[in-house]
Amino acid sequence: MFDPIELGREFFERLMAVDAAITAKVVASACPRCGGPLHVGNYLRKPRGGVLGLAGEAFTLRFSLCCGREGCRRRATPPSVRFLGRRVYVGAIVIVASIVALFAATAAAAHRATGVPARTVRRWIGWWRGEFAETSVFATLSGRLVPAVSRRELPASGDRLATLWPLDRTRNAERARRLVDPPPDRSMPGPSGIAPHLRALMADYAATGLPPAFVTKDPPTGHDDDSSEDS
Repeated sequence: MFDPIELGREFFERLMAVDAAITAKVVASACPRCGGPLHVGNYLRKPRGGVLGLAGEAFTLRFSLCCGREGCRRRATPPSVRFLGRRVYVGAIVIVASIVALFAATAAAAHRATGVPARTVRRWIGWWRGEFAETSVFATLSGRLVPAVSRRELPASGDRLATLWPLDRTRNAERARRLVDPPPDRSMPGPSGIAPHLRALMADYAATGLPPAFVTKDPPTGHDDDSSEDS
């Protein structure tokens, strides 16, 4: 059983802003094939969001560019954080649904939590562990992680990076917050009487008349000649 996860409209608005920034950088450069100018050539897609990212289905515009030089006219589509290649589901759902399927007790449970068919998720997991693991992107990213990510555990690394809490806008709108008690007084107590260890040493001395064990600062004078002869 999984807590409800919702990727809302604000989440996809931020991803779209990132895509727009990426596209603006690509527009400033030239066509990678012929060096000609790049013009806007956006097109529409029909993304799916499943249960988790239903709001993502409203963001259908895919930013794209086309070369303006006659004889080339090639399309130059910038990278995107909303779309993962030509997959019909938005990229965030591909990642989250794959991870949910790895930890779900049954395929039916994963389907209920994500809205993505089990057959589709199995194909995604095979892509994570096969084709994706052979890309330069994976090689670059895994080199920055310590320890390195295991290909058999993709897309999950097995390490807990953060806790995702379910979004509860109703409770947040109540403006009710639990009152926090003031922290307890953790100040150090002041000195009171004789230290416990010193009190124990004084008790031993009173009972036996012998001082506590000590090490002399300088060796006895009688051993100076013996140590010089041995050396």
